[in-house]
Amino acid sequence: MYFKNILETIGNTPLVQLHNVVKGVDATVLAKVETFNPGNSIKDRMAMKMIEDAEKAGKLKPGGTIIEGTSGNTGMGLAIVAILKGYKCVFTTTDKQSSEKMDALRAFGAEVIVCPTNVEPDDPRSYYSVAARLNREIENSFYPDQYNNLSNRQAHYETTGPEIWEQTEGRITHLVVGAGTGGTITGTAMFLKEKNKDIKIWGIDTYGSALTKYHRTGKLDKNEIYPYVTEGIGEDFIPDNYDFSVIDHFEQVTDKDAALMTREITRQEGIWVGNSAGAAVAGLLQLKDRLKPTDMVVLIFHDHGSRYVAKMFNDDWMRKMGYLDKAGATARDLLASRNNVELITIDRNETAGKAFQLITENNYSQIPVTTDERIVGTVYEDELYDKLLSDPAIRNEKVESVMQDAMPFVDIDTTAEALARMMHDRSAVLIRDFKADHVYIITRYDVAEALGGG
Repeated sequence: MYFKNILETIGNTPLVQLHNVVKGVDATVLAKVETFNPGNSIKDRMAMKMIEDAEKAGKLKPGGTIIEGTSGNTGMGLAIVAILKGYKCVFTTTDKQSSEKMDALRAFGAEVIVCPTNVEPDDPRSYYSVAARLNREIENSFYPDQYNNLSNRQAHYETTGPEIWEQTEGRITHLVVGAGTGGTITGTAMFLKEKNKDIKIWGIDTYGSALTKYHRTGKLDKNEIYPYVTEGIGEDFIPDNYDFSVIDHFEQVTDKDAALMTREITRQEGIWVGNSAGAAVAGLLQLKDRLKPTDMVVLIFHDHGSRYVAKMFNDDWMRKMGYLDKAGATARDLLASRNNVELITIDRNETAGKAFQLITENNYSQIPVTTDERIVGTVYEDELYDKLLSDPAIRNEKVESVMQDAMPFVDIDTTAEALARMMHDRSAVLIRDFKADHVYIITRYDVAEALGGG
């Protein structure tokens, strides 16, 4: 038997039992390893479904161009489908995505446009907005819009859900899925809940994403949104693919825990997977007390570790992020030794003059900029001073016109040595205490003083 083309190999991925990384979990834990798809991710399933449905509806015609905003994996699936069906591809992505993902898309003949991460979804610079604009401008183009195209979740209702049900012989009790566009978790859950309404669906989210609180309250709280490192999960808006009624619980996992567990899966199970798999296992470990020996848990391993070689599988990057250091003084210790740790911010709609006043009155070198209390940028003393000198009228302009990118968020347990390495090319970082839900700022001076240099 042979396949007529590579598209026929999509789906029917193996279910593999996990042992070492889930020690202490009193249940049978299985991983649906989606790296066996031709594009090495679960996104191949919905990519093919979206294109086939578009063709049937007459939205995509021969010789057309597929335009999509993607973190990489959906783009790969679409690129493979496009090659076999004769379409061109233009993808927009964010500057937080790994370079391997972008290079892979280009290898398949796609044009890749990199957009800033830390902007609102409706900002004309966001990768959502750029993709929508290109769709309007390029003749005979189709914008699949994986976030709001219900063919996304339908693909998993038709394939992923039935495969898991059959492979577990109907014994699955829990599904654990990293949640992003909502297609995988919702489509799979819809099928499984039809088979057995008692199956629990747990979505794994990241801090900085709005999904968890939306699930709990039904309201989009922009104060929950801020930049995060974990790729493939989390959202700063609510895609149409979600049906929250079929999801029983959301669990948030820190960037650090997700990154460390991504490496451990490979080292302890021999399965080379990506960032969202690490988040899924870390989330399961946080929820292990809810399980019993008779339970059968299925986790989705979305994509392949080869797309994270420069990040989670690179020791230098891990050290730079503060994820590998285990000992020594931490950011928590530095904060405990300071008298004033409250974070002063300024709204993006305030004036540049007000920002300069706050900076000078408080003797700051920088100040975070917020919108709806969410940190979206930074104003630096030196740069603002130079701009005011060259054009005093800027004093009356909005802060957003003079702000730079937001400072990175760092876990409160990051060591002082790791912080020092981060300060090599920046003057300050934001410290997030996830459990206390509080943000602080630590400067280069604070770190130098803690290490005996101040």
